[in-house]
Amino acid sequence: MPPIADELRRTLAPGEGDSAERLADVLVDQIPAGAELVVPIANGEPVAMLDALEARADRLRSVRVHQMHAIRDRPMLHGASAGRLDHVSWFLSHVTRPAFHEGGCQFAPANFSEVPQLLRELRPFAVLAAASPPDVHGYYSLGTCADYVVPLIGLVPFILEINPNVPRTHGTNRLHHTDVVATCRGSAPLVTFEPAPVGDEDRRIGAAVAERVPDGACVQLGIGSIPSAVAQQLDGHRDLGVHTELMSDPIVDLVEQGVVNGVRKATNRGRIVTTFALGSSRLHEFCRDNDVVRFLGVDEVNDPRKIGLEPNFVSINATLEVDLFGQCASETLGDRYYSGSGGQADFARGAQYSPGGAGYVVLRATAKGGTISTIVPRLTPGAVVTTMKNTIDNVVTEHGVAELRGRTMSERAEALIRVAAPEFREELRREAAAMHLLR
Repeated sequence: MPPIADELRRTLAPGEGDSAERLADVLVDQIPAGAELVVPIANGEPVAMLDALEARADRLRSVRVHQMHAIRDRPMLHGASAGRLDHVSWFLSHVTRPAFHEGGCQFAPANFSEVPQLLRELRPFAVLAAASPPDVHGYYSLGTCADYVVPLIGLVPFILEINPNVPRTHGTNRLHHTDVVATCRGSAPLVTFEPAPVGDEDRRIGAAVAERVPDGACVQLGIGSIPSAVAQQLDGHRDLGVHTELMSDPIVDLVEQGVVNGVRKATNRGRIVTTFALGSSRLHEFCRDNDVVRFLGVDEVNDPRKIGLEPNFVSINATLEVDLFGQCASETLGDRYYSGSGGQADFARGAQYSPGGAGYVVLRATAKGGTISTIVPRLTPGAVVTTMKNTIDNVVTEHGVAELRGRTMSERAEALIRVAAPEFREELRREAAAMHLLR
């Protein structure tokens, strides 16, 4: 731990019963100009602590808060304390997306697996995080998070907001009280998200993927209607394992159905491995004191080399647009940023390293009420490539599976046109010919 931790501990030293306001009063006098603060993803945010710091932002100068996927709106995101307390998002959410486009916060693109190293290079002043009350052995749990903050344990001072609503979970997301510089109390309820409704197109996509998942495979599932549809179609499978950056409600369903038990996993046998959880209150309670779910740092969970240790690994990720070269734009709508890279490239590469592994990029064949094709000759001008053509394995729409890996450019274009919506295929074929992709 850096020497500053001892200084902070001597100066702050409030007990667990102290308020965030008292902690913030002391903390703002300790945070130097230009300091970098790190906050965990989503429900790892220490709500009362950040509220108190925002209220005292006039006493700060050029301090930045780094966080992925914020799910609570606050004035800082919209530039209310610009130049004093600013927000840097590493993945845009429904909250930070409009704030970024308004110019209220900044955005830093990165593969999720690399975020811990990038943050270490910033030499953060402290990590501010929500945590469960300590157990009988004096260990706090970071609840539904491990993400990029677990790799900072022991390297960066941790200041915790102790909240009884944060579930005590298992994994490497635990800190002994001697590793914590200061604490305060909090009581904010966790933000919940119900599973997205599944449509007919989603079910067809889910069926196409599920029929290619062998029994005993290890899967990565995200959040949203298509991952939910895939999970629903896996209900007849056996002995599946889970190694995923995001733990979501469909995984709970598969465990309760007896589909997921992890008995054939090569690593963390019998365990679900994840780096954060986001979903309903049912999901949060499933994770509470559940030794089956292990929360590990994202530098471990999303490391393609470690993903590749699992045989028959199946990666399933959504995208927004695919061109006839096989390039996927998953984080922008045209030149307008929508989300971020997240772990899509990490898991696509990991599936390639896995013996018998397969990667699936999924999307509906049309958007805007069927008026535009999401399979396009060229990506929309300004669109950002999230997963490059050489890494893409399979592209799946409600019209089938386009197998791209190891295929020629002509074969790739033909396969993608076949899974496009029928009404757009003729035009795609003309464009492909003009681009010399069809011969």
